[in-house]
Amino acid sequence: MSTNPTGHRPQDLPERIRHWIGGALLDSADGRTFPVSDPVSNAPYATVAAGDRADVDRAVTAARAAFPAWSRLGNRERARVLYRIADAVEAREERLAALETFDSGLPITQARGQARRAAENFRYFGDVVVALGEEAFRAGEQQINYVVRTPVGVAGLITPWNTPFMLESWKLAPALASGCTLVLKPAEWTPLSASLWPEILDEAGVPTGVVNIVHGIGEEAGQALVDHPDVPLISFTGSTDTGRHIVRSSATHLKTTSMELGGKSPVVLFADADLDAALDSVVFGVFSLNGERCTAGSRVLVERPVYEEFTRRLAERAEHVRVGPPSDPATEVGALVHPEHYARVLEYVEIGRQEAELVAGGERPAHLPEGNYLQPTVFAGVSRDARIFQEEIFGPVVAVAPFDDEAEAVELANATEYGLAAYIWTSDLKRGHRVAHAVESGMVWINSHNVRDLRTPFGGVKSSGLGREGGAHSIDFYTESKIVHVMLGDPHTPRFGAS
Repeated sequence: MSTNPTGHRPQDLPERIRHWIGGALLDSADGRTFPVSDPVSNAPYATVAAGDRADVDRAVTAARAAFPAWSRLGNRERARVLYRIADAVEAREERLAALETFDSGLPITQARGQARRAAENFRYFGDVVVALGEEAFRAGEQQINYVVRTPVGVAGLITPWNTPFMLESWKLAPALASGCTLVLKPAEWTPLSASLWPEILDEAGVPTGVVNIVHGIGEEAGQALVDHPDVPLISFTGSTDTGRHIVRSSATHLKTTSMELGGKSPVVLFADADLDAALDSVVFGVFSLNGERCTAGSRVLVERPVYEEFTRRLAERAEHVRVGPPSDPATEVGALVHPEHYARVLEYVEIGRQEAELVAGGERPAHLPEGNYLQPTVFAGVSRDARIFQEEIFGPVVAVAPFDDEAEAVELANATEYGLAAYIWTSDLKRGHRVAHAVESGMVWINSHNVRDLRTPFGGVKSSGLGREGGAHSIDFYTESKIVHVMLGDPHTPRFGAS
C-alpha cells in the first residue's frame, strides 16, 4: 500500500469556477459563491459560482435563442460536431483524469477509463442519430402513416458527483444529437472537471448558447431548473429521495422526466457457479469507483453449501484491497467524495456492527490518518430486515446473506424497494434465465460483472427510477414523436348533416 497520505494536486487549478452561459464565463447574478474541497485534504481549493433562479433564467434564455438554428441542423451535421467533441475529450484524457481524481477521490486508473468512456458516448450517439430511421405504416391502399421526431426544446440536465464528467457526457451527447439545447447543473461537490466543457465545446464548434452550465446547490440552482416553465424535460441522476421531489415539482408543468436513482443490487451466487470468477466480480463490482456507484452489487446472496467458504474468501480479498491516495496508480479504492458522505457511510458501518457480523474492514486504514478513507467492509449473516440490507450505503460496504433454494434467492433479491441491477452466477443457464426473469430489476447480468453495451436501455424499476436511456431510447426521450396520416385515395367520410 502507498504511504503517501496527501495525494497529488494538479497544476493550474482554477481559483474560481464560473457559470458558462451564452458562450461567456459569468459570475452569479448576485455574486454569491461557495467553496469546494478535495476529499484527500478536505481543504478548499476553489470557489464556485452559486447559481439561483436569475442565473438559470439567463441560461434558459440563451438556450432558447440557440434552439432554432441547432434543431434545424441535419443529423449528419450534428453528428460531425459530436465526433469533434469526442476527439477533444480524448485529447484531454490525462488532464480530465487528473482533475476527476483530485476532485472526486476516484482512483486515477479508473478515472482514465471514465474519460475514455465519455469520449465514446459522444462518438456513439453521433452514430446513432445518423443511423436511426423513422417509422412508416401503410394502411391498405388508402392511407400511409409516418412518424417524425422533433427535438423537445431546452433540456434540463442534473448530474451526480460520482464519475461526474462521464455522467455529464452520458446526458450531453444524446441531448445534442437529438437537436436539443440545454442547461447542465453539475453536482456541487465535484464541479472541477465540468470547468473543461467550455473549451472542449468551443474547440468542437458547438454554437454559442447550445450548451449552458449553471453551478450551484441543488436546492437552489437545481430547483430553479426543475421549476422553469421553458424547460420541458428533466434528466436526473441521483438519490431516490431527490428524484421523488423532482417528479413532484415537475408535475406542475407536466415535464417529461427521466430518473436514474438509487440501487441496492443483489448478487445471487449459486453453489455450482465458478467461485473464482464470481469472487473477482463481487470484489470489483462493489469496491470499484470507491463503492460510489448505483449499480454496485452491494447485497451478496450465497447458496448455503458455499456460503462459509465464499464469505471467508470475500473477507480476505477485502482486507487486501489497496486503499490509498487517488493519484497513486496502485490504488484500488481512493477517498470518499466529501466529509458529509464519508460520515454517512461510517454511520452505516456502525449500524452494521449492531445488525450483523463484521468480517472485514470497517476502519480507516492505519497508513492514512487523514482524508475520507475506509477499508473495504464486509458484513456477514445479514438479515433481510437489517438497514444495511435494505438501504443504499453508496460506499465500499457489502452485506452477505445465505439462501437455501432458488425460490428463497429470488425472494431475498426482491426484498428491497430498489430494482436497478442484479447479478446471477450459476453454471445452469436455464436457472440463470429463470432467475433473471424473476428478479425485479431493470438490468441483469448472468455470469458477468457490469459490462454494458451502449445500445442497451439503462434504468431501473421500483424506487430505482423512471424511464430508460441508452441507444435509441435516449433519442426517444429527447425528442417528440409526431404521427402524420396521409390519404392516398379519395376519403370516404360519413356525411353527417347532409340531406
